[in-house]
Amino acid sequence: MRASSLFKQYVWMVDTIRRAKRITLAELNDRWQRTVLSEGQPLSRSTFNRHRAEIEEIFDVIIKCDADNRYYIEDDELLRSDTVQQWMLSTLTVSNIVGEARGLHDRILLENIPTEGETLRQVVEAMQRGVNVVIRYRRYGHCDDSEFMVEPYCIKLFRRRWYLLCHNAKGFMVLSFDRMTSLKLTDEMFEIDSKFDAETYFSEYFGVMTDDKIPLQRLVLRAFGNERFSMKDLPIHHSQKMIEEADDHIDYEILLRPTSDFLAYMLSRGRWLQVVEPEEVRLQIEQLHVDAIKD
Repeated sequence: MRASSLFKQYVWMVDTIRRAKRITLAELNDRWQRTVLSEGQPLSRSTFNRHRAEIEEIFDVIIKCDADNRYYIEDDELLRSDTVQQWMLSTLTVSNIVGEARGLHDRILLENIPTEGETLRQVVEAMQRGVNVVIRYRRYGHCDDSEFMVEPYCIKLFRRRWYLLCHNAKGFMVLSFDRMTSLKLTDEMFEIDSKFDAETYFSEYFGVMTDDKIPLQRLVLRAFGNERFSMKDLPIHHSQKMIEEADDHIDYEILLRPTSDFLAYMLSRGRWLQVVEPEEVRLQIEQLHVDAIKD
């Protein structure tokens, strides 16, 4: 069997078990035979067990069996949070679904997300080897490139763009992959700070813009119309909590440093999402709206 076909089967199996929460092999087999992947053949126990082993090896996702002979994902939370496994399996699952709907290719419209494949591969290799990279970088509004050597700390995908958090003598900086004009690995080793945690580093920010001079603040956001429900389904920050619900609005609390990418997001939501407090952030948003309609 072709490796690509096997890979699709692994993704289908993880996604099906995750959505079912608990499922017997017979129930899994019934769903399996209704897919194009099965080619009309049943899923034997030996094939299922081989797939389980490969899934653990490739995705680090463990499929366990309970006392009632129902299968489940051991750490289901891993596939619900912002992890590499969740992103990869989500992307591959969508690819499987779209691939099975070949006759609908002109009725399924997708966003174009630049892959930055070669640069991404090089950065991952540098992170694995623990070596510095030399980057030529062209900032917006500049005609010439800047070149510098940095320690690659982590990669972040945000708003359809890939970013690199890196470090050098000047401190941390975030670089967009699409602004890199060249990148090469060096033989110079570095040791990542043992206390560094990528998720913690960005936890007080909305996206990739960071500025520790901006104080961490409690913000109350008031959502109107469909924005009320959109924020319920897709929280804009991990700290988000609903604190009050009225007939025409819902108030949410978030705890972050309001950097420029957060202010830009608030501006994009128009009248449907407002800052209630603190007053200084509310006034910042108000001024941005005023500036936007100036001649």
